Amino acid sequence: MLSAMNASSSLRFEGIRRRFGRLSVLEGVSGAVAPGEVLLVTGPNGSGKSTLLRCLAGLLAPESGRIEYTEQDGLLATDERRRRVGYVAPDLAFYNELTVEENLVFFARLRRVSPERSLAVVDRLGLPRDRMAGALSSGMRQRLRWAWALTHNPRLLLLDEPFQNLDASGEQGTRDLLREHLDRDGLAVVANPSAVEIDRVAGRLDLGR
Repeated sequence: MLSAMNASSSLRFEGIRRRFGRLSVLEGVSGAVAPGEVLLVTGPNGSGKSTLLRCLAGLLAPESGRIEYTEQDGLLATDERRRRVGYVAPDLAFYNELTVEENLVFFARLRRVSPERSLAVVDRLGLPRDRMAGALSSGMRQRLRWAWALTHNPRLLLLDEPFQNLDASGEQGTRDLLREHLDRDGLAVVANPSAVEIDRVAGRLDLGR
C-alpha cells in the first residue's frame, strides 16, 4: 500500500516568460493547483507545454515571473523544489546497460531514499525488474519513467504526456497511480496535446497559438 501524505502543498505561478533566442515560447503564463487537484495544460506542439513544466520543476529558469511551491515547511527555493517534485517527460533517459532495477536503485541512491516505492510501482505495472533498459519498448520505458517519478513519494507530480506510448493496461495502471496520488492530497500538473479525460481537473491552461 502506498504511504499517506500528511501535509498539504500548493503551487502557484504568475507571469512566466521564456524565450529561446528570438523565439518567444512562454508569454506571461499563470496558473495554480491545490492538493487533490490537477491543472491540465494543453496546446499544439511548440506551444510551450514542456518548457513550462521544466520551469516548474526547476530544470529551466524563466526569464521573468514567479513560481511559488509550498509544503509544510513553507515556500521552497528552486533547488529544493527540484529535489522534491516527481517528473515524467518523454525525454527522460535511463542507462541502457543497466537493468530496470539497477536504474531505479541508482536513482534512489542519488535522492537518498529507499528504492522500495519505485520497485513496487514496477511490479504493479508489470515491468520486469531484470530487463535491460536498452531492451525496453517505448511503452515499457514510459512505465519506468512513472516508477522513477514516484521514487521519493513526491507531493507534486509534473507529467508531460504521461500516457504516451502506453497500451490499455499501462494507461489504466498509471491513471490509477495518479488517482491514488490525488487521494492522498497530492497535486499534479499534466501537460498533453489535447484535453484528455483526467480525474480532478480543477483548471485548464491552454497554450494554443
